[in-house]
Amino acid sequence: MMTEPDEDVQPQPADGARRAEGMRAAMADYVRSVHRAYASGAAGQPPAVRGRLRLYDPGLTVLAAGARNLHVVATTDRLAPPSGQEVALEDEVEGIRWTLRFFDPVVLPELGLVDESDGPAYLPVRRVLGVSTAIYHLVVQPGASLSGHQASHAGAGLAMDHLADVRDFESIRSRARGAEALVDELEGAAAGGLVRAQALLAVEVAQQVAPWDDRVAVLAAQVRPDPVELRRTLLDVVRGTSRGAGRG
Repeated sequence: MMTEPDEDVQPQPADGARRAEGMRAAMADYVRSVHRAYASGAAGQPPAVRGRLRLYDPGLTVLAAGARNLHVVATTDRLAPPSGQEVALEDEVEGIRWTLRFFDPVVLPELGLVDESDGPAYLPVRRVLGVSTAIYHLVVQPGASLSGHQASHAGAGLAMDHLADVRDFESIRSRARGAEALVDELEGAAAGGLVRAQALLAVEVAQQVAPWDDRVAVLAAQVRPDPVELRRTLLDVVRGTSRGAGRG
């Protein structure tokens, strides 16, 4: 005896749970690939240098936040413990340890209100998450896969950038006699992604070390200064003082 197919058959809750679990596993692999490539890029550096690289912070948390795009934000901000339907996974690779936490509009309804019609909304997503310090903020757009190849490129690039930061700040600190504490604050602001704070502190260091050189002040006056350009210009300014250059 034949029966009519049931047109009202709906996916079972178990199907959705399996899809969500698969997505979480793919995201965990993606983040692990980023961090493995980062660790490889830092390999061979002195222990103290590796220890100053931002992803080796023991309080590292990675947030996977789904709006229209999928945002992956690494932070050292302290977060409240997971609650409700939120999922958190502990992971480690080559000395880098982190907690991966997942957010979507079900867990955090405000994510569903973020407007990404004109592209990824980096700052609004971080505001919804309450994150002030972003070590990295990667975006996976709709339809893109969580490619291990792309993750490796991202991790290797981060390691190169962070190593350059460490070396530059060491050079600035060694030449900015009397302003070392300000350089420490500047490095902390850079680690937190605080652009305006970096600009103000860079100007103060430059004024203490080389008040006749206004290149850092000119850059800092821009609407959104480029932190890398600021740092490298400040390094050039303090190097000039050590050579006796630029004095009138």
